[in-house]
Amino acid sequence: MAVLWIVVVAILIIHTAPVATKEYYWEVEYMFGMPDCIEGPILAINGTFPGPTIHAVAGETIVIHLTNKLTTEGLVIHWHGIRQLGTPWADGAAGVTQCPISPGETFTYKFTVDKPGTHFYHGHFGMQRSAGLYGSMIIDVAEGQKERLRYDGEFNLLLSDWWHESILSQEIGLSSRPMRWIGEAQSILINGRGQFNCSLAAQVSNISLPMCTFKENDQCAPQKLNVEPNKTYRIRLASTTALASLNLAVQGHKLVVVEADGNYITPFTTDDIDIYSGESYSVLLTTDQDPSQNYWISVGVRGRKPKTPPALTILNYVIAPASKLPSSPPPVTPLWNDFNRSKIFSKKIYAAMGTPSPPLKFRKRLILLNTQNKLDGFTKWSINNVSLTVPGTPYLGSVKYKLKNAFNWKSPPRNYPMDYDIMNPPPFPNTTQGNGIFIFPFNVTVDVIIQNANALDANASEIHPWHLHGHDFWVLGYGEGKFRSGIDEKSYNLRNPPLRNTVALFPYGWTALRFVTDNPGVWFFHCHIEPHLHMGMGLVFAEGLKRIGYIPDEALGCGLTKHFLMNRNRH
Repeated sequence: MAVLWIVVVAILIIHTAPVATKEYYWEVEYMFGMPDCIEGPILAINGTFPGPTIHAVAGETIVIHLTNKLTTEGLVIHWHGIRQLGTPWADGAAGVTQCPISPGETFTYKFTVDKPGTHFYHGHFGMQRSAGLYGSMIIDVAEGQKERLRYDGEFNLLLSDWWHESILSQEIGLSSRPMRWIGEAQSILINGRGQFNCSLAAQVSNISLPMCTFKENDQCAPQKLNVEPNKTYRIRLASTTALASLNLAVQGHKLVVVEADGNYITPFTTDDIDIYSGESYSVLLTTDQDPSQNYWISVGVRGRKPKTPPALTILNYVIAPASKLPSSPPPVTPLWNDFNRSKIFSKKIYAAMGTPSPPLKFRKRLILLNTQNKLDGFTKWSINNVSLTVPGTPYLGSVKYKLKNAFNWKSPPRNYPMDYDIMNPPPFPNTTQGNGIFIFPFNVTVDVIIQNANALDANASEIHPWHLHGHDFWVLGYGEGKFRSGIDEKSYNLRNPPLRNTVALFPYGWTALRFVTDNPGVWFFHCHIEPHLHMGMGLVFAEGLKRIGYIPDEALGCGLTKHFLMNRNRH
C-alpha cells in the first residue's frame, strides 16, 4: 500500500510540476542605425536590431511584455510559425486577432511553443516589418528528448531586404493614384548587416563597386561564421524579406537540407537553397574544404529582376586568418527568372519519416484566383476579385462576441469563373473591396488551391509566398497553368507531403495545400510580400467558433469590441 501511495504521489508531482516560463520585457522604438552603412531610421527592440533572439525548448511558455514607445504608430508582433494552440489572441495580427498596441501602452503576449524548429517574429501592423521589426525564434527539442539531427555547432542567419525610403513614404506610394511602386531594395541584410555602394568582393569580381572598408564596431560590418575543420554545422535560415525571394550558397560546400518551417524533412543535398519570404530552413554543412582558406557565403535575389547586389559574408576556417578574403569570386546566383529551377528545388522537399500523413479526402475546398486589379484607379491585389480590407474591430473579438455589424459575415467567393484566362491581363480589371471571412466547422479537412494569373501588364506573373497563421499544412503539389478539378488531384502527393506554414505560388501555375481546422480561432492567410498584403492580397479563416476560449480584454480595446466590453463590465 505504501508503495502504491508513493507511485500516486510521484505521478501527481509530475503532472503538477510548473511549466517552464521565459519572460521578456521589450520596448520598441525608432532609432538611427546603419544596417548597410547608410544611416536611417530603424525599428529596434531594447535598442537592438534585429530584435533579441528568443531561445526556448518545446513545451515552454513565453511571456513578452511589449511596450510601444513609437509616438505616432500602433504596434503588434506576430510569432511566425508558432501555432498558438489555445491562445489565438496572442498571434499578433492587427485587426485579425488583436487591436494595435497604442503608443505608450504595454501588451502582454503569453503562449506555448509546442514543438521544436527554426522560426522568427516580426511586426504585423502597416509595413513595420520593412522598417526592421523582426528577430529570430529558435525552439529546441523538449527536455529529456534527443535531437534527431547530429551536428557539432550551429549558426543562425536571419535574411532581410532593406530600403532607404521610409515605410511611411512607401505606404503612401502604394496607396496613391497612380501607384508609386517601392522599387527594389537597396541591399540584402544577413543578421541585420549589409553593404550599400561597396562590395566585400570588389578585388576578385568584375564589378564597378569599390572595396568595402569598415571601422571598428561598424554596424554594417559582416558577421563571419567561424568554423573548425572536419565538423558538421547546422545553419538555421529564415527569410523576413518584404519583397525579395533569395538564394543562398556557400562557396565550395554542399548543403544538406534537413528542416523546413519547423518540420523535419527527408534530407537532400544541394549546392544552393532558394528561400522565399516567410520560409525557414535548417541545412547541415560539413567543413571538408582546404582549412587554410576562407569561403564566401552569398545571398542573391531570385524571382525578380535583381537590381540589388548579393549580400556577402565569410565562412572562416579558424586556421585561416579571419581577415583573409577568398581569392576567387563569390558563387553566382542562379538566373532570377529560371522558374523551372525554383520548382525543381521545391519539389525535392518531402516529409521525414514519422511526419503525420494528411487525411486522404477533403471536406471543404477553396479555389483562389490571385490577380492584380484596379479599384477607382488605385492598384490592388485580389483573391477571386475581392481585395481584402481589414476592419477596425478585430475579427477574433467579433466572432467571439457575435458582433454582427463589425464585418460582412457573408462568405467571400469560394471559386472563380472557370473560363478566366490566366495567361493574359484581366479583360475587366476592376475589382471590389471586402472584409468577409471564410468560416469552417471545427476539425474538418480543407483543401486550398491557389491559382496564379497574369498581372495587369502583359507577360507578367510573379512568385507569391503564401503564409497561414495558426497551422501547418501539407503541400500536396504544384502544377502548370490552370488547375483542372477532377484531373489534377490525381497528381497529389498523399504519401509524404511536407508540412509547411509558407508555400510558394509560381507564375502561371497553382499550388495545392491541405490543413485541418483543429485550432479554434481566426487566422490570417496571405501573401508574405509586404506591399502585396498592404494592397489587399489576403484572406481570413475562422474555425471552431464555439470553442474559442479566453481572450484578454486588453487585446480587444478598439472598435466595436471596445464598446461591447465597456458595456459588459458596467453590469
